[in-house]
Amino acid sequence: MPTEKPTYAHRDDDPHLTDDALADKVLRYIQYAAMIDTRDISVMALGGIVVLSGHVAQVSDIACAGDAAASVIGVASVENRLSVKPGAAEPDP
Repeated sequence: MPTEKPTYAHRDDDPHLTDDALADKVLRYIQYAAMIDTRDISVMALGGIVVLSGHVAQVSDIACAGDAAASVIGVASVENRLSVKPGAAEPDP
């Protein structure tokens, strides 16, 4: 039996979580749903308001992470402060 916490489980759908539990749930859901590397992402939650900060690998990951966070049960709004990692390759326009 694995000892690691699952990436995301339906029991996480409780809308009445503490701020820390909600932040943890959002981070795990971003990794699960958007398949984004969350090592450089920080999530803070306060009363249903979630703030995403840190760095992602590419520009498209910023919107994907924000959309994933907004879809989590218990999240009222998302302030997305994510940016692309310095030195990351930008795709051609």
